[in-house]
Amino acid sequence: MASSSLESQWLAQLASMRAALSELNLPQQYDQARLYGQDILLDDEDLSSASGNDDLWDYISDEQDDEDYSSDYVGGGEDNGGVGGVEYGREWLRERCEDFAGRRAGLDARELGEQILVLLSSDGDDNDLQSTLTDILGFDDLDLVIELITHRNEITSAKNGSTDVLGQLLTRTEREAALRRQNYEHKTAKLAPSTDREGPQYPHVYKAHNAGNTLSFGGRKYVLPAGHERKEHEKYEECSIPATKVGTLATGQKLVGVAEMDVLCRKTFVGYKTLNRMQSLVYPVAYRTNENMLICAPTGAVSLTPDPLPSLLGHILTMGHQGKTDAAMLTILNTIGKNTSPNPADKPNAEDLVVHTDDFKIVYVAPMKALAAEITEKLGRRLAWLGIQVRELTGDMQLTKSEIIRTQIIVTTPEKWDVVTRKSTGDTELVQKVRLLIIDEVHMLHDERGAVIESLVARTERQVESTQSLIRIVGLSATLPNYVDVADFLKVNRFAGLFYFDASFRPVPLEQHFIGVKGKAGTKTSRDNLDTTSFEKVREMLERGHQVMVFVHSRKDTVTTARTFYQMAVDQGCDSLLDASDHPRYELAVKNMKTSKGRELREMFNKGFGTHHAGMPRSDRNLVERLFADGVLKVLCCTATLAWGVNLPAAAVVIKGTQLYSSQEGKFIDLGILDVLQIFGRAGRPQFQEVGIGFICTTHEKLPHYLTAVTQQQPIESKFSSKIVDNLNAEISLGTVTSIQEAVQWVGYSYLFVRMQRSPLTYGIDWAEIRDDPQLVQRRRNLVVNAARILQKNQMIIFNENTEELRVKDVGRIASQFYVLHQSIEIFNTMMRPHATEADMLRMISMSGEFDNIQSRDSESTELSRLKSEESLVPCDVGEGIDRPHVKTNILLQSYISRVRLEDFALALDMVYVAQNAARICRALFMIALNRRWGHQCLVLLTLCKSIEKQIWPYQHPFHQFDLPQPILRNLDAKESSSSVQSLRDMGAAEIGQLVHNNGMGTTISKLLDNFPTLGVEAEIAPLNRDVLRIRLFLIPEFRWNDRHHGASESYWVWVENSETSEIYHHEFFILSRKKLHDDHELNFTIPLSDPLPSQIYVRAVSDRWLGAETVTPVSFQHLIRPDTESVYTDLLNLQPLPISALKDPILEEIYGKRFKFFNPMQTQIFHCLYHTPANVLLGSPTGSGKTVAAELAMWWAFREKPGSKVVYIAPMKALVRERVQDWRTRLTRQMGLKLVELTGDNTPDTRTIRHADIIITTPEKWDGISRSWQTRGYVRQVSLVIIDEIHLLGGDRGPILEIIVSRMNYIASQSKNSVRLVGMSTACANAMDLGNWLGVKEGLFNFRHSVRPVPLEIYIDGFPEQRGFCPLMQSMNRPTFLAIKTHSPEKPVIVFVASRRQTRLTAKDLINFCGMEDNPRRFVRMSEEDLQLNLTRVNDQSLREALNFGIGLHHAGLVESDRALTEELFANNKIQILVATSTLAWGVNLPAHLVVVKGTQFFDAKIEGYKDMDLTDVLQMLGRAGRPQFDTSGIAKIFTQDAKKSFYKYFLHTGFPVESSLHNVLDDHLGAEVSAGTITTKQDALDYLTWTFFFRRLHKNPSYYGLEISAEEHNTTAAQAVANEYMVELVDRSLSELAESRCVTTFSNGDVNSTPLGKIASYYYLSHKTIRHLVRHAKRNATFEDCLSWMCCASEYDELPVRHNEDLINIELSNNLPLKADMLGLPMWDPHVKAFLLLQAYMSRIDLPISDYVTDQNSVLDQSIRILQASIDVLTELGYLSSCIMMITLLQCVKSARWPHDGPLSILPGVEVAREHHRIEKLKSPPATAAEIGRLSNSELAIAMEQVKVPQALKRQFTHAASMLPYLSLSTPVTTALSLSLTLTRQNLPTPNPAFRIYAPRFPKPQTEGWFTIVGDEGKDEIIALKRVGWDPNTNAAATGQTRGMRGGGEKPRANCALKLPESGEKRVVSALVVSDAYISMVFRVDGVEVPAPPKGFDDMDKGGGPSKSSAP
Repeated sequence: MASSSLESQWLAQLASMRAALSELNLPQQYDQARLYGQDILLDDEDLSSASGNDDLWDYISDEQDDEDYSSDYVGGGEDNGGVGGVEYGREWLRERCEDFAGRRAGLDARELGEQILVLLSSDGDDNDLQSTLTDILGFDDLDLVIELITHRNEITSAKNGSTDVLGQLLTRTEREAALRRQNYEHKTAKLAPSTDREGPQYPHVYKAHNAGNTLSFGGRKYVLPAGHERKEHEKYEECSIPATKVGTLATGQKLVGVAEMDVLCRKTFVGYKTLNRMQSLVYPVAYRTNENMLICAPTGAVSLTPDPLPSLLGHILTMGHQGKTDAAMLTILNTIGKNTSPNPADKPNAEDLVVHTDDFKIVYVAPMKALAAEITEKLGRRLAWLGIQVRELTGDMQLTKSEIIRTQIIVTTPEKWDVVTRKSTGDTELVQKVRLLIIDEVHMLHDERGAVIESLVARTERQVESTQSLIRIVGLSATLPNYVDVADFLKVNRFAGLFYFDASFRPVPLEQHFIGVKGKAGTKTSRDNLDTTSFEKVREMLERGHQVMVFVHSRKDTVTTARTFYQMAVDQGCDSLLDASDHPRYELAVKNMKTSKGRELREMFNKGFGTHHAGMPRSDRNLVERLFADGVLKVLCCTATLAWGVNLPAAAVVIKGTQLYSSQEGKFIDLGILDVLQIFGRAGRPQFQEVGIGFICTTHEKLPHYLTAVTQQQPIESKFSSKIVDNLNAEISLGTVTSIQEAVQWVGYSYLFVRMQRSPLTYGIDWAEIRDDPQLVQRRRNLVVNAARILQKNQMIIFNENTEELRVKDVGRIASQFYVLHQSIEIFNTMMRPHATEADMLRMISMSGEFDNIQSRDSESTELSRLKSEESLVPCDVGEGIDRPHVKTNILLQSYISRVRLEDFALALDMVYVAQNAARICRALFMIALNRRWGHQCLVLLTLCKSIEKQIWPYQHPFHQFDLPQPILRNLDAKESSSSVQSLRDMGAAEIGQLVHNNGMGTTISKLLDNFPTLGVEAEIAPLNRDVLRIRLFLIPEFRWNDRHHGASESYWVWVENSETSEIYHHEFFILSRKKLHDDHELNFTIPLSDPLPSQIYVRAVSDRWLGAETVTPVSFQHLIRPDTESVYTDLLNLQPLPISALKDPILEEIYGKRFKFFNPMQTQIFHCLYHTPANVLLGSPTGSGKTVAAELAMWWAFREKPGSKVVYIAPMKALVRERVQDWRTRLTRQMGLKLVELTGDNTPDTRTIRHADIIITTPEKWDGISRSWQTRGYVRQVSLVIIDEIHLLGGDRGPILEIIVSRMNYIASQSKNSVRLVGMSTACANAMDLGNWLGVKEGLFNFRHSVRPVPLEIYIDGFPEQRGFCPLMQSMNRPTFLAIKTHSPEKPVIVFVASRRQTRLTAKDLINFCGMEDNPRRFVRMSEEDLQLNLTRVNDQSLREALNFGIGLHHAGLVESDRALTEELFANNKIQILVATSTLAWGVNLPAHLVVVKGTQFFDAKIEGYKDMDLTDVLQMLGRAGRPQFDTSGIAKIFTQDAKKSFYKYFLHTGFPVESSLHNVLDDHLGAEVSAGTITTKQDALDYLTWTFFFRRLHKNPSYYGLEISAEEHNTTAAQAVANEYMVELVDRSLSELAESRCVTTFSNGDVNSTPLGKIASYYYLSHKTIRHLVRHAKRNATFEDCLSWMCCASEYDELPVRHNEDLINIELSNNLPLKADMLGLPMWDPHVKAFLLLQAYMSRIDLPISDYVTDQNSVLDQSIRILQASIDVLTELGYLSSCIMMITLLQCVKSARWPHDGPLSILPGVEVAREHHRIEKLKSPPATAAEIGRLSNSELAIAMEQVKVPQALKRQFTHAASMLPYLSLSTPVTTALSLSLTLTRQNLPTPNPAFRIYAPRFPKPQTEGWFTIVGDEGKDEIIALKRVGWDPNTNAAATGQTRGMRGGGEKPRANCALKLPESGEKRVVSALVVSDAYISMVFRVDGVEVPAPPKGFDDMDKGGGPSKSSAP
C-alpha cells in the first residue's frame, strides 16, 4: 500500500514539475535534454558499443521507453496508438485498466491488461469468461465485465495496431507473415535522423569530441588511444601513449587582458598581461557572479601570461597548480569586492579602496598541509596591498581567537575545518562570517578522506539554507569523468558554474609511458629490475638534455635512490650527464650548498643529484627547489609532497614504484590514481619543452590497473557510508540534526546521495527500489536509523525510536569534538575504571579503533622485541605477544614518549601515526573521566596527555620541559627526593648548582624555577545550609611570566574532590592571560554536602600544558558548622474561598469586583491577619500567587485604623516601583481619594508633595536617604506601615540597605510612641523563621511552598557542556530553545530570558533562522499583514523591526520607551508569540507566558571582567512569569545552564534559598550615616545598633558563613558567644577607622564618636565615604577643568556603572575622538570610571553615541552627577579652595547645559554652532561676552548676535524664547557685620515665559530649576569664606532661602535676601561676593570690595572646635 501511494505521489510530483519546467520557457536544449527525473537512468554512453557505429536496433530500442517494452512485442516502426474511429480497442482497454488500477492500490495496469487480453483471446464461452472476469474485477465493476464480453471481438482484433502497449498474440502463420513484412520494411526504410548520444550539452564543458585518451566507463574492454605503442623488453613491458594536441582559442574567443579589468584585479595580477585560455573562459562567472562553481582542469593548467621576469624561478613559481588557483583568486576578489568601498564593480578605476575586513571570511580548504602553506604564502603575497590577512590553520599552525578575528582568508585542511565547524558554536566569529568556501582537489571525494569533504559541504549547504546567508562554494579538481555528479553535489548550476577543461588545456601536452617491470612483486629481482628500468629512463631523458624528477615513496628512499642511480651512472660510464659544473650559476650553488644542514644533501649535490622531502629543514627544501629551477641540479629524487605542495615542474617525471606505506591501513598500498595524475601534472615546462614526459614504473601485474585507471578514469565514488556513524554523531552534537527526519534530509546533501541516484547498482540498490522511491528516502532512512542505533548502543546519543528524536550525550559530544571513532568509544565504555593506572590507560588507548589497522610485520619483530624488553624505554606492561595490533601500538606509544629513534622506516611512520592519534584520544578520555567525576582517573589521564605531548614520563623531572643539558637532567632525575620543584624553590642558586654538580647552572635553574607555572590556591568555605557549601577560591600565580615559555596565556584545570573517594564535586577550566597576571582571580561555586562528611576535601589546580605544575590544597571541615535547615513551611489549608464582601467596604468591593469575586486560597488564609490585626507579617509565596492584593489588605488596615498616617511601599527596582505606581494609580488611588507619590532617582518630588501624600512608593536607597534625617522630617515619623517587596533580596548586593531601613523603622518606633507595622513579602525562603523573628513577626508568619501557585509549574533543567567562551555557550542553547518552543508551546506565548541586550538580538536572529527551515517561516506572527506593517512603522530599533517581522519581540533597557511599550502591547495582546527579554522584564513588567525559557544563568560583570552567576532570586522571578492564570492549567519553565550548575538549581528551586546578610561587607557608610544623624555617638551605640540587624541574628545561627572559626562542639555555647562579640567589636572598629581615614568621623580614646562636616556631606548627599576620601586626597588649589572632571568620575558611585563585553573597544574608539584622553585617569579601558569620564565628555561635546546601551548609561551617569558635584563643591568649600570650588561649579554648569566651559555663552542656545560662536567672540568681539550679559541684551542686539552666529531661520523663534529664559541679576549688600553678610538678589528680567523658573537645559534628562551659589571669598588668597545656595520659590516668588520682599503681583521683580555667616577674623577684611549660576556656563554676578569690619573689642571668642561650617550642607 505504502509503496504504491509513494509511487503515485512521486508521479504526480514529476508531472507537475515537468509542467512547471515547460512554463519556464528554458532554452530548448535544456528543456529536451534534462527533464526532471531522467537523470536517474543510465547514461546513454554506457549502453553504446565500442566501435561507435550506430546499429539500427539501437534506434528502435532507443525509441522504446522502458515502460513500453514487452517480451511479446514483435512490431517495428513507430507507435501508432489506437485505431482511429474504433471505439473498443486496445487503447480503450489500456485506459480502463489504468483507471481500475488507480482505484485499487497495489495493482499493475499493464499486467492486468495482459491478463484480460489472454482471457478474451481464449476459446472459452462467454459464461466461463464472465465468472473468471468477475473474480478478477470484483462485483463493483460488473459494467466493465459486461462491456468486455460484449466487445470481445473488437478488443482482440489484430487490426488494433501492431505496437500497442499491451502487445498481441498471433498464430504461427500470422507471426511468419509479420516477420516477412518487417524484414521488407526494414530493408527499404530510410535512415532515421542521427541520435544525440552525448546527453545534454553544457555551455562551459570544453572537451574534444571523443577525446582520445578519455574513454567511457562501461565495463567493456576498449582499445587504447590512437597512436599508442606496446613494446616488450627483457626486463619490462612498456606502453606509450602519445601527447594530445594543444587546444587553441576558438573563434570569437579572446584572452582577457589584465589592463581591461577593474582596479582590484589589476593590482592583484600585477606583472601580467592577460589571463590564460582557461581563466579567460572562467572569468565572467568567477568574477562577475555569485554562482557556485566546479572547475575541472588538468593538473598543470598554466597561470597567467607574465611580463618577462628577472629569473627563471620567478616564472616557474607562477605556474602549474596556479592555473586553478588563479581561477579561485577571481572568486576571492569577487568576495573582497563586495566588501569594499567603493565597490570596484561600480567604479572600476577607483584608487582609494577601503576593505571592510571585519565583514567577511574566506576559507580555502587544501588537501595537504604542504599545499596549505604554499597557498597561504601565495595568496598573502598577492593580496597584501589590500591589507588582507591570510593565515594557515592546520594541525601544525593553530590560530588564537584574536588572530582568527584579524584574518580574512584562512587556508586549512578538510579535517581541521571539520573540527572547527563541528563545535556547537565553534568559532562563531569564524563560521558565521564565511562568504566563500573554496575546496581544492575536490576529487579527493574518492579518497578515504572524501567523507570529510562530504560532511563539510553538507554542513555548509544546510547553514546556507538555515541562515539564509550566501556562502559561495567553489570546487577545484583534476579532470573527472563524472563531473556532473560532483557539480550537483556542490549545488552548482550546470549551465552557469560547471567548467570542464580536457587535456588540450594543458599548456604542455603530456606523453605518458606505463612500464611494468618483470619479476614477482616484492622479490629482489623485481626490485633490481625496477631500479635498472627507472635509471634507464632517467638516462634517456638526460641524454635528451632534460631535467628529471624521480618520485619515490619514502623519505629514506630519496637518498637511497640517488645513491643507486649515481652508482649505475658510474658503472655505465655516463656520470658526465649529471655534471653541471659548466652551468653559469654552479659556483654560487656550491657556495649556497655549504650553508646546508644536510650532510647527505651536500654529498649528493656533488654527484649531480638533489633530494626533497617533508622531513628536511625548510631552508634546505627551498635551496633544492631553487637549484633545480635554475637547472643546476639535473635529477631530483623526491616524495609526492613535492607534487602537491610545491609548484616546481620538470621536463620529465619518473614514478619509481607504486607501493607506499600507509600508517592508517598499517600496510603497503597502491599509489592512488590522483597522486599519479598530480605527479604527471609536474611534467613539462612551458617555453622550454613542447611535450612533458611522464613515466610510471610499476610491477608487471599492476600495469593494466594503472593503464586503464589513468587513461579511462573510473567515476569517483562516495566513501561516506563507511563514516556515516561518526559523521551523524558530529551533526547530532552540533545540534543540526535532532530527529531521524532531519538526518534523512542531511544525507540528501551528501555526494553519496547523488551517486546512489546515478549509479544505484554500485551501492547495492536494485532498479525496483529506485523506481518506487526515486528520492531513496527509505534507503537514507535505513542508513541513519542503523547508524543511530549503533550510537545509542555506544551510549553516545539518546535515540527515542517512537518519537524518532535524537539527542547527544556527553560521550557523543566528546567523541565528536576530539574526532574519536565510535568503535573506540565502545571499547572505552567497557574498559574504563575509576581507579586505573597509567599502564591500564595505555593499554586501553592502544585498543582504540583508530589503531585497528596497525599490523605487525615479521621484519619489525626484532626491533619491537628489543623495545619491549628495555624497561627504560617501555616502562609499562604491554601484555603478551608483539604480533597483536594493540601490543605493537602500546610499544610504539611508550617508545614515542621515551623519544626512541627507530630504524625501520615503516615502524617509524607507524609511531608518528600512533602518537598523533593517541594524544587526541587521551584528551577525549580525560574529558570522559571528568564527565564521570573520577578524580583519580582525571589526574592520571591529564598527566598522560601531557606525557604524550611533551614526550616526557611523569616520573621524570619536570625540568625536562626546559631546554637543559642532558647531564643536568640526569642529575635532577637521580636526586628525585631532594630535587622536586618545591624543594628547589627553597634552595639558593649555589645550593642548586651543587645539587646538579654544575655551579653555573644553579642560576639558570633558579630563573627557570621562577618561570615554572604553578598556581597557589586559597579557599574560603561558607555553608549555605546543611546540604550545600559555597566555596570561594583565590588563585595566585606563583611564577614570573616569560613569553618564551608561556606565550599569551596558561590554562589550568581546577577541581574539588572528595579526599576519601576522589569523587569530583566541581570542576572549572581556568585561563590565566599575561595581561591579567597580577589581577585578583576568584572562582565562586557551590558543592553538595552529604553524610558522612569527609574530614577534608582537596582543591587541585593542574596545568593543562606543564607536567608537574600542579598544586593540591586540602580544605579541612574541622571548623565547619552546618546550620540547621529550619525550613518552616505553611500548609495551604482547604478553606472556602472568601468572597470580596468580606472587605465590608463598598468602594473596595467595587474596585476588586472588576477583577475577581473571590480571594484565592492563599489570600483567604491570610486575610484576617492582614486586614484585621496590626501584626507584623512575613509572607513567602511564589511569584504570581497574588501577594500584591495581600499588601493592599495591609494598606487598607492602616488607613482604616490609623487615619492620616502614611504607607511606604519599598520595591527593590525602579521597574517594580514604576509598575506598582501605574497599577495603583489606575486601580486604587483615584477611587479611594488617596494621594500617591513616586520617589526614585528618576522622580524626586518636592517636600510638600511628599508631606501631603498618603502612599509613598520608593526604592530602598531613596527611602534610606530620606529616613536618615527622620528627626527633622515629620512625615517619616507619620509612617504606620512599611511594605517591603522581595525582602529575600536581603542577601543580594542591595540587601544591606533593606536591613538598615527595617532596623531604622524599628528604632524610630521604639523612640516615638507610634508603632510601625512591617509587612515583608518574598518568594518561599529556607530560613523564614529567622527573617520573621527579625521583622518582629509572631502570628503573621506565612511561608508557602513553591507549589502554591494559581497555575502549577513544570520545571525542566537542562545542562549544557562548558564552552570556551560565553557567546558560544549561549549559541549552543538557541536550537534547544527553538525545539522547546515547538515541543511545549507551539501556539501559546513564550518568553525567552537572556543575559544581555546583545543576546536578545543574537537569540532572535537564530530563532528566525530556525523558522526559515520550517514549512511556515512566520509561524510566530499572530496578526494580519496590514496590521504588522502598521506596527512596524512605529518601531525605531532596526533589530526589533527585523524580529517583529517573524513574530518575535525584543525587550531590554536599551530600547526607547515607545519600542518597549509596543513590544509589551503586541505580546500582551497575543499578536506576537515570542518575547526575547533581559531579566529586567521579569521584575518590571507583568507579562506572563505559557512557556518561559531561561537561556543561560550567567551575566557579564565588568568588575571581575568575567561572567558571574545570576542571583537565584532573579531566576525565580523569571520562572514566576510562566503560566497565565486566565488561560493555562499549567505553566512550563525551562532553565538552560552549565552542567556544573544543574544540581545547584535542582536543589534550591525546590527548597528555597537561605537568606544571609551582607551588611558586614558595607557597614562603613551606614555607620557614618547614623553617626551623622546623631543616632550613634559612641562605639557601644554602634554595637547596640548592630543588634537590631538581621546580620546579628545570622551571625549566631551560621557562624561558618561569616568566617568565624568555632568548632562544632562549641556551637551555641558561651564561648561561641564571646567569639561572635569579639567579631562584632572588630567589625565596628574597622568600619570606624575606615570612616576616620576618610575624615568623615572623629573617634576619641574614650569610645566617643563625632561626625565631621565631611561626614555630614557624605550622609546628606548619600555618597560613599570613599568618594569623599578620593576627593580630599586629590583636591588642590587652582584645579583645572580636567582635574575636576576626573575627580568626579572617580566617585565610588560609578563603580556599578555597567560595562558590557567588548565595550572596552568602544571606549578606546571614543577616547581617541574626544578632547580629553582617558589615559589621564590611569585606569584600564574596561573600568566603569573611564566609561563615565568618556560619556560625560561625549555629552558635553554633543556627539551621538555608538550604541543604544551607551545612551541609557549616559543618562544614569548624569543622574548621579548632580549630587556628586554638589557634594564636591561643599567639600572644596570646607577645604577653603576658592578657585577649585568655582571650577567645580563650572563643571556643574557644563553638565546641565551640555557644553564645554570654553564653548561660548550663546552656544547653550538652540541653533548655535560652537565654531561660529568662537568666531563671534574671537574675531568679531561683539556682545555678549558672558552668559550673564545675555539677559540684558536689547532685542536688536540679540538679533545682531543671532545673525553673527547664523542661526537657521527655523530655529530663530526658539533661540529668542530660550534667551528670554536666561536671568539677569542685580546684587546689593545691605548689611555687613563682622560675622555675617547679607546679600540681596534681584532678577531684573521677569520670568514671563517661565513661571516655574525652569532652566533652559534641553539635553539634561530631568527638568531643573534655577539655582544660585552665593560665595564670599578672598580672591587674593584663593580663600573661600562662606557659601550658600539660593533658589526662587515658584509658588510665592520668594527665595527658597532668606526673606522675601517683592511679590510677583504688579510685575514686581523676584527678589531674595541671603544671609551668610562669616567665620571670625581679628581684623578688617575686604572680600568679594559672587553669585554663580548652577546651570549656565560663564554666568557670574559679583560685588567686589565688600568691606567686612573687624569685630568690636571685647567680643567673646567662639569655641574653635565648633565653628560654623562653610558649606551649605546641613
